[in-house]
Amino acid sequence: MPEKPAAIQSFGNAGGPTGSPERRRPEPEALELTIVYEDDSLLVVNKPPGMVVHPTYRNSSGTLLNGLLWHVRERDGMVPSIITRLDKNTSGLVLVALSPEVHARVQRDASAGLVKKEYLALVRGTPTPRSGSISLPLARSPEDRRLVVVTLAGQACETRYEVLSPPCEPDLVSCGPDLVRSGYSLVRCELVTGRTHQIRVHFAAVGHPIVGDPTYGEAHATLARQALHAWRLTLRHPVSGEPLQVEAPVPADFQRLEDVLLD
Repeated sequence: MPEKPAAIQSFGNAGGPTGSPERRRPEPEALELTIVYEDDSLLVVNKPPGMVVHPTYRNSSGTLLNGLLWHVRERDGMVPSIITRLDKNTSGLVLVALSPEVHARVQRDASAGLVKKEYLALVRGTPTPRSGSISLPLARSPEDRRLVVVTLAGQACETRYEVLSPPCEPDLVSCGPDLVRSGYSLVRCELVTGRTHQIRVHFAAVGHPIVGDPTYGEAHATLARQALHAWRLTLRHPVSGEPLQVEAPVPADFQRLEDVLLD
């Protein structure tokens, strides 16, 4: 069953036997949003690192959804619902439907493989082969539900990738093992499936953790977050049927780290 759109999920008492506090309905807040595409059906936001996408018990305000509710506050009957979510410390494009009908159409297209989500990541070392896919099943860690682990009992997951930099030397048939084991690489990733922390866990599992990710790799002095950016979205417009592609340049902190590691 498809997940309910984020803005119209139940916000009643979800405490049950544990007696958790009642979850408040998110309120509109006048937050600065960088909107890179918008029409009457969809909008796409370039989310900065450090912003939580959806309110939680620990982050009840200042989230992307709070800002979206403010953005559409004068449009009668418009209900923003977040389709593609990002971790707090991942930057980049977030796709938002402006009605439940549009949300459902985009989800159907996503299930049919018609929504393409591409990311840029800085990883330790150079993956080999330089283009391919990582297919490892993922599930929540039984020891810590905040974490995701590779396990045969998990859900099937696939991440396609291509190394963009450093380039292979043109006089070599293939990049040698010294290049593969050393330094850092800029990698383009495409989510075939979209599980929590998928790119971060997949690259860590194959020995190339994302730079600055203390959860699945290690922190970095130059960047206070993981070097992961939702770069490009490609989809069929849910109303017109026309192709739609949106890109967001990497933010300044990502670019600075790329300049340090790859120059």
